[in-house]
Amino acid sequence: MIGAEDVGGVHVKYLYHCRRQLWLYARGVRPEHLSTTVQLGEAVHETSYTRSLPVDLGAAKLDHLDGAAWVHEVKSSAKPSRADEAQAMHYCYRLHGVGVAAQGGILHYPKTRRTKRLPYTAQAAAQAEADIAEVLDVVSADTSPPLLPRSACRGCSYTDYCWND
Repeated sequence: MIGAEDVGGVHVKYLYHCRRQLWLYARGVRPEHLSTTVQLGEAVHETSYTRSLPVDLGAAKLDHLDGAAWVHEVKSSAKPSRADEAQAMHYCYRLHGVGVAAQGGILHYPKTRRTKRLPYTAQAAAQAEADIAEVLDVVSADTSPPLLPRSACRGCSYTDYCWND
């Protein structure tokens, strides 16, 4: 199974979105390539902010780090979610772990032309550390977490896997 150093932004995002999705993802179930929602997200990402380069931290791959050490993440949704925010703070935490003093995260929502700036604080660092521990708890469970209500699964690439009647 995975260790703390293997927990990436997708793990944290799924922790906040759906623990079952996280559990399946950690086991190699990856139907994202079949999802039109994921394909749309990738297209938005590829056509937005094309002059920036991703930063690969091993388990975590962030969209962009600017010269002032702000993490930039491009999102295909219309509005911020707690999952988006937690993912950005996870990247800041990882950057601090390798000696880069990230200032915080800036979430970009091209669909609505909005941004959200989140400073990286001691509280955010503590939550990022707690999130890693929670990810490890979820993925180490012998059985998958329960399904969310079906209405919460709209647009999820795992819907067919979870709701195969």
